Amino acid sequence: MSDCMIGNVKFPAEKPTPGTIIFDANFESGNLGRVDMLSECEYDLFVRPDTCNPRHRVWFYFAVENALPNQKVVFNVVNLSKLRTLFDTASAAPVVRRCSQQTWMRIPVKHLYYYRSAAHADRFVLSIAFIFDSAQRYEFAYCIPYTYTDLQNLLAEIDSRNLRFFSRDVLALSVQRRKVDIITITETPLYSRQKIVFITARVHPGETPSSFVIKGIIDFLVSDDERAKRLRSEYVFKLVPMLNPDGVYLGNYRCSLIGCDLNRHWLAPSSWAQPTLYATKNLLLRYNANPQIDLIMYLDLHAHSQRTNSFIYGNVFSKDARRCERQLIIPYLLSELTDDFSLSYTSFNTDAEKAGTGRRTMGDLLDPNCFCYTLEVSFFSYRPHDSLTAKTIPYLDFTCKLTN
Repeated sequence: MSDCMIGNVKFPAEKPTPGTIIFDANFESGNLGRVDMLSECEYDLFVRPDTCNPRHRVWFYFAVENALPNQKVVFNVVNLSKLRTLFDTASAAPVVRRCSQQTWMRIPVKHLYYYRSAAHADRFVLSIAFIFDSAQRYEFAYCIPYTYTDLQNLLAEIDSRNLRFFSRDVLALSVQRRKVDIITITETPLYSRQKIVFITARVHPGETPSSFVIKGIIDFLVSDDERAKRLRSEYVFKLVPMLNPDGVYLGNYRCSLIGCDLNRHWLAPSSWAQPTLYATKNLLLRYNANPQIDLIMYLDLHAHSQRTNSFIYGNVFSKDARRCERQLIIPYLLSELTDDFSLSYTSFNTDAEKAGTGRRTMGDLLDPNCFCYTLEVSFFSYRPHDSLTAKTIPYLDFTCKLTN
């Protein structure tokens, strides 16, 4: 087993009798720490905590084999660290795919049960009832995975097109020496005054929807759409698609290799412990100090496990009423242009627990005219047009309409 997969279960060297399920999470972004077999039709599953931080146990991603066709099983995920969840509202469902197919599917909510279990020391348990329709390999995950390799393949494919308006550079190396890419997309004249839109994602490794959103932004900006062409002619887009590649690779939910929640270290990132934040913050500050550059927006992409829809967190500037009013522009535009954006969940705050986040730190340091936001996207579903009475629609393919 490679050192990056320490703590995950893996397939045994010899398969048992068909019908005895075997489990494997010994792969990139995998997470499953332990399996207790209760019977051939029921298994208790234990999420592996984030490396060097036992508090966070949410993300799971594992494969199973050796089932019989039409075999019925129940998987009990017994040690999730988040008690408040959408699993008990019929608004959330993990995903599954047969490995011979590429498409992930939401598990029907009627096959999910989230309850306090007396058999598990009164802890909350997520039980998944599933029927295998064939004897193939299946994969289960908390949400649709998006790995470090997925990102590298995406950027390599776009790079191979030799687009004159697309460039890819290495901004930093992670603690485990993985590349942190920075993408530049623009067709503005080289020596003109630059108007920069700066976007980051995946500071929290388990928040895979943020990767699909930034992929949607990249795909749109490099397209032949007339709106994309106009944006490229007006702005310089700087994108850092994966701020925490080590955590992503390891299958962590919240933390880096050394157990840091990177999104609490923006105030004073260390060049050795948080090198990706250190490089990103310094670049933003250099842009901010350059008189030939206007920083238009800093946007940090996240995913939310306890709410539906997408929404924004912004800053409160109590001594600057005009700045407060300007911060409302983007949320209102999003609510008009997209059917999954929620104004009711959007908030502007100075909560102490959010100190050290990218949005709060850069909001204090960057030019007052720069919009600084966190965009949150639900892991699971949305209610169209922010309607409390509308039926929730599951997210199957995370896309982004920010640029439309």
